[in-house]
Amino acid sequence: MMEENIDNAELLITKWDPNSSTHTKYEFLFQENRKEAKNFINCVKDLRHAMHFLVSENSVSDKLVLAQNLMQIAMKRLEREFYHILSSNRRYLDPGSVSSRSLRMLAWSRSRSSESEEEHCVGSDEDVRTAGESISEEERLSELAMSDLKSIADCMISSGYGKECVNIYKIIRKSIVDEQLYHLGIERYSSSVINKMNSQVFEHQIKNWLDGIKIAVKTLFHGERVLCDHVFSVSITITESCFTGVTKEGSIMLFAFPELVAKSKRSPEKIFRLMDLYESITDFWPEIESIFSFESVSAVKLQALNSLLKLGESIRIILSEFELSIQKNSLKIPIPGGGIHPLTHSVMNYISFLANYSGVLAEIITDSSSTTESLLPSLLPESYFESPNHNECPSLAISARLAWIILILICKLDTKAELYNDIALSYLFLANNLQFIVEKVRVSNLKYLLGDDWITKHEKKVRQYAANYEVTAWSKVFSTLPENSSDGMSPEMVKTHFRQFNSGFEQVYRKQTSWVVLDGKLRDEIKVSIAKNLVPAYREFYDTHLVALSGEKNLEVLVRFAPENLGNYLSDLFHGTAFSGSSSSSMSSSSLSRVSRCFS
Repeated sequence: MMEENIDNAELLITKWDPNSSTHTKYEFLFQENRKEAKNFINCVKDLRHAMHFLVSENSVSDKLVLAQNLMQIAMKRLEREFYHILSSNRRYLDPGSVSSRSLRMLAWSRSRSSESEEEHCVGSDEDVRTAGESISEEERLSELAMSDLKSIADCMISSGYGKECVNIYKIIRKSIVDEQLYHLGIERYSSSVINKMNSQVFEHQIKNWLDGIKIAVKTLFHGERVLCDHVFSVSITITESCFTGVTKEGSIMLFAFPELVAKSKRSPEKIFRLMDLYESITDFWPEIESIFSFESVSAVKLQALNSLLKLGESIRIILSEFELSIQKNSLKIPIPGGGIHPLTHSVMNYISFLANYSGVLAEIITDSSSTTESLLPSLLPESYFESPNHNECPSLAISARLAWIILILICKLDTKAELYNDIALSYLFLANNLQFIVEKVRVSNLKYLLGDDWITKHEKKVRQYAANYEVTAWSKVFSTLPENSSDGMSPEMVKTHFRQFNSGFEQVYRKQTSWVVLDGKLRDEIKVSIAKNLVPAYREFYDTHLVALSGEKNLEVLVRFAPENLGNYLSDLFHGTAFSGSSSSSMSSSSLSRVSRCFS
């Protein structure tokens, strides 16, 4: 019976001999006749069984020599078929297509693996349709190609010709992976090349990588893993070898890019791109672990982890350097009218963007071994910051860190206030800038990190600054009015009070028309407060003592302001319509103590 198997195999195998003159090089078994291809695989199996029998029974049999020659011919044919299926079906074996059908193919593979060995050969159209009645033509061809590759691989490996099969697979599939990575814009870079990139090129490369990693991990490498697992399911060792040979070089190149970026020149604005890279790797980490689970590709996971480590380290350094830059800000020109300092604008815009990355930052800061990071919540003054409820904001570390940076800014603004020679203007400057800070917190994610208590406390501080401004700026005007307007007063004393009020009000008004309060609500509150205190006191004096001047010539010169007109004058204030020279010189040393130094 064994000799009969050899004779039967000889008829079919010699028919498809690659070196035979009866067939041209363009003819392929699996393409010409799928039923015959299935018989060919079965013939090889029968031939292998016959060879094993003859080796044990009659090792010098002529039939054994014939069988060995037939086996070599069959393997040459299968080697050519394997190469042809891989190369001609690149479209249908695209990693994206394979990846999307992985679940159905897994179910199909399991159902087929339960069949007897004799029937587990070449997939037919009927086999494919049982996997899903509604599949498209492209899906049908893809699954047939995968089935054929697996049949050939199983046959060649079990016949001792696995090496030839593996070499073909690695060469073709690696070229596909490399080509796909190239089209995704994933290239091999060096630190020097990245450092020489201008900002536009740098942004483009980062965007390419962020778009590319999603496709590379979820589609390209996942698809290759699915294909390898399916084609070489007969041997986990061969599966690992093939997957490693196909993907290791490209995947290490992919995950090396973030490390190179992390090692490049640092700048404050680069932190956001570093966090994008960090977040992308962490988001895909479960897939990375699953796809590159073999020991031989552990270097891929190690490279991804190393990139995370370097990114986190660079982000922490940039954050520390940013804090230091606030402390070192040396702009000594007071902002006209007590407006918003450029430092306040830049720092709060920066921090509000950082708050959008609170999850990533919390992970990076928590992973830090820095003693300062661990002690930061306790270093913040209790009256300044209380951490939000942990149910609402579990990221205490990032909340404390951002609160700390804002505290550094506020303390720096205190020193900027000392540049004004008018104490009232210094208080208005502090009120303006702290109001800007509070509003920036309120309308950004900082609100959820710092909490309502933080906002409430700093709003009170804004009101305190505004009250200090009002007392300091308007005390001279208030002092021109008598404490008790009902007391009897000579006409000369009345004239003196009116003259002093006119002079004091005009001086304050003229100076403060150049001052600004940019927040509309705060501006209205300050005006209302001034009017509430000034107008009734002036009205009482005006109504009580104007009659004493009834016979006075040029009364309109002596009494320049009617009570109802004061509000009109006040409405002109804080729009910065003119600039005074009051802020051009530094405050005296005795005045410095009047300005709040820092939050406590």
